[in-house]
Order: sequence, then C-alpha cells, then structure tokens
Amino acid sequence: MGKNLVGNHIRKLRFNHDEMTQQQLADKAGVTRQTIVALEKGNYSPSLELAFRISLAFNLPLEEVFFYGDTTNLKKQ
Repeated sequence: MGKNLVGNHIRKLRFNHDEMTQQQLADKAGVTRQTIVALEKGNYSPSLELAFRISLAFNLPLEEVFFYGDTTNLKKQ
C-alpha cells in the first residue's frame, strides 16, 4: 500500500479563473501565499475548513478542487 494523500487541482483552477494569482487566492481564502504554494506543491494537506474556503473561492464543490487517494495509483495531475 502506498502513501495516502490529499491532492488538489488548485494550480489548474487558478489558471482557469482568469489566471488568478497565488496571492489573490490566498487573500480570498484568508491564508498566506506561502500556504497556497505549499498546497500546490503537495507539501501540505489543508484543514477541512481551509479546503472549504478554497473551494468557495473557486465557487466549486470540494471534490472538484481536492481529491484523496493512494499515491501508488495516482498519476501526476
């Protein structure tokens, strides 16, 4: 069994939302730009509250922004 992780589509979604900057998303979610960087790199799994705030910033359901899976079965998104 591989390592489980919370992955996300944040970078792609920022690009698809008028090329939103990391800082703009950070401001909407109430976190620092460094937090968004860490999330995009997969170095940090958000709290449930932060995951919801980011999903709301994109006006999308949580499962369209974040996913959970086993790294042995996931391809880089």
